[in-house]
Amino acid sequence: MRCPLCNFPDSRVLDSRPAEEGTIIRRRRECVGCSRRFTTYERVEELPLIVTKKNGRRELFDRSKVLRGLMKACDKRSMSMLDLEQMTDEVERELRNKMLPEIAAEEIGQKVMEKLRDVDEIAYVRFASVYRRFTDVNSFVEEIEALPKKSAEKPEALE
Repeated sequence: MRCPLCNFPDSRVLDSRPAEEGTIIRRRRECVGCSRRFTTYERVEELPLIVTKKNGRRELFDRSKVLRGLMKACDKRSMSMLDLEQMTDEVERELRNKMLPEIAAEEIGQKVMEKLRDVDEIAYVRFASVYRRFTDVNSFVEEIEALPKKSAEKPEALE
């Protein structure tokens, strides 16, 4: 690895350890030429994932769009940023595990809605209202009635 400080063509690895839940290797290196130390990160090269929009347009998958949608849906709800990041990671991992070069935008929206339905019904309905473009109150009512009656299944808290 070329030294970013003096441009010497060789360095040696002093320490290697996993980072970001084992998806990246962090290497601490020392330049053979100037003896300065620097850090490099090694990760698996992923193929680009293309999203096909409803209008037929194609664009690269952008996980920040998924995260922003989750943040809007969960605004003023009891979801931490870490929870939202993990949900975004799960959605992206499930999409990439399909090993398809292109994925429909609708499928991404469905995955996000599945995650939200299991975690927070209010956030789910918020996201669904934007994603499915509800035009009237009846659309909201139909979506809410379609939700499973989880509250009836939960045991009541002991006093």
